[in-house]
This record gives sequence, structure tokens and C-alpha cells, in this order.
Amino acid sequence: MSTDDAARRESGADAETDGSTDGTVEHKNARQQVVAVDEDDNEEELVNRLDAHTGDGRRHRAFTVLVFDEEDRVLLAQRSPDKRLWDTYWDGTVASHPVQGQSQEDATQQRLEEELGITPDQYENLRVTDKFEYKRYYMNEGLEWEVCAVLKCTLTDISMDPDPEEVGGHLWVDYEHLHDHPKLYRQLRLCPWFEIAMRRDFE
Repeated sequence: MSTDDAARRESGADAETDGSTDGTVEHKNARQQVVAVDEDDNEEELVNRLDAHTGDGRRHRAFTVLVFDEEDRVLLAQRSPDKRLWDTYWDGTVASHPVQGQSQEDATQQRLEEELGITPDQYENLRVTDKFEYKRYYMNEGLEWEVCAVLKCTLTDISMDPDPEEVGGHLWVDYEHLHDHPKLYRQLRLCPWFEIAMRRDFE
């Protein structure tokens, strides 16, 4: 295996696939695990990430992060076209899964740096603001069934270095205007978990 191949195996990108020894194609997610939880977010067991997102799915722990600037604009990030689920949809800034034993805050710091090159010294007031369960299917590709924590923070330095394997683009949007005038943003195709988080924010 080349050095580049080894590095790709170690990355968390959704799009990576490899040939297995029997000649079939194994999705990258088949080598990762997520934390299965009950409706109250109590840990049950570790489950295969691909299994959790296909068939009937499995409820698991997740988070979504809303990053704001000092003018109350939210940073939307477009999911890479190589993502298996909701590819090219616009997300509210980062969404992922904490590993076993990892806090939502630590997982957020990790993913902000990995996906957008945003480091902890660039933001303040990182905190969990909400949590909800949802289940949504994506065409015939799979589903999300998550107990999803919502975290927020405010950037004091908006410089970033997005990873193109994770992020197709990014866009600053007035948060209240986005909520109040959804038809004006219809072309963005927002991820369902972000839409739920935003709706609950204004209820």
C-alpha cells in the first residue's frame, strides 16, 4: 500500500472506498463505528457506521454546529459531492458523530479544525444549546436516525481553510432572514437536521 493510500484509509471522509480481498467494494464508513443510543441519549453499544445509516438504520449519537460571526450571520457549509448522504446539500456549519467517550464540545472542536481549519482560538462561547431526535431518509441511499445535539459558537476570527474532501463551499447568511424567508434560499437545499435545529431555535 502506498503512503497516499494509507493516509486515505485513515481519513474520515465519507466518500472513500477500497477494494476488499474478495473483489467487492467496501465503503469507508464500514470501518467506522458510531454510538447507538436510546431516545434519551443513553449509550447502548457501538454499531457499524454504515449499518447505522442503511436499511432500517440504528438510532445513534450525533451533533450539528452552528457557527456565527459577530454580526449574527450563520456559516453554512456545502457538503462535498463525494458524501454518500445529502451530498451537495448545505449544512449549518459542521455535523458529525462523537466517538465513544468523547464530549460533544471536544468532537466539535475536532471537526471544525478538520473540515474548515478553524481552531479553538478563533471562537468563543462554545456550548450545547439543544438536543432532538429525528429520522430522515435520503432517496434510496440510506438514512439518518440520530439524537442530535446542537452546539453554537461565535467566531472572532473568520479566516478558514476548508478541506475540499469534506466541504464543497461555504456561505455566510443572516440567520433570522434565512429562517423568515425560506423561499429565497430554496436553491440551497438545506440538510434536514439543520432545518430542524433552526426551526426549534425560533419556536
